[in-house]
Amino acid sequence: MEIKDLLNPEGNNEEDKKAKESPLKSLELDLKFYDESIKEVALEIISEGISEYPIFVAHQHELSLGEPILDKEELNTSWSIHASTIEEFVEKGLVQPDKRDRFEKQYKDPHAFMCVFVIVPEGANFVFYPYQ
Repeated sequence: MEIKDLLNPEGNNEEDKKAKESPLKSLELDLKFYDESIKEVALEIISEGISEYPIFVAHQHELSLGEPILDKEELNTSWSIHASTIEEFVEKGLVQPDKRDRFEKQYKDPHAFMCVFVIVPEGANFVFYPYQ
């Protein structure tokens, strides 16, 4: 048993509270854990000429978008990650063709940032998260 367990016997420390309050806190922990793997896949997508705009889809439920690369069940984490591209997002209607240029202009350096499409019950959005 650790001291924090004695001081907060019900697990009410600040970190636990924040993780329970927002699923994005657990996502941040998982992205830090997945960091190297995601960067490796992003650079592979670019170097193999698949796309200049890799997108990683973070989700907690079943999903048929992209290719699964990190499974929360296998890795004992909270979030699964699928690898996708802007081309697939346009093809599936998630990004309108006339908005693609705008997306590409907003896209950050894939050597420094991962582009994550985060899906939560309230909706979904793009986030650029820096590699560690």
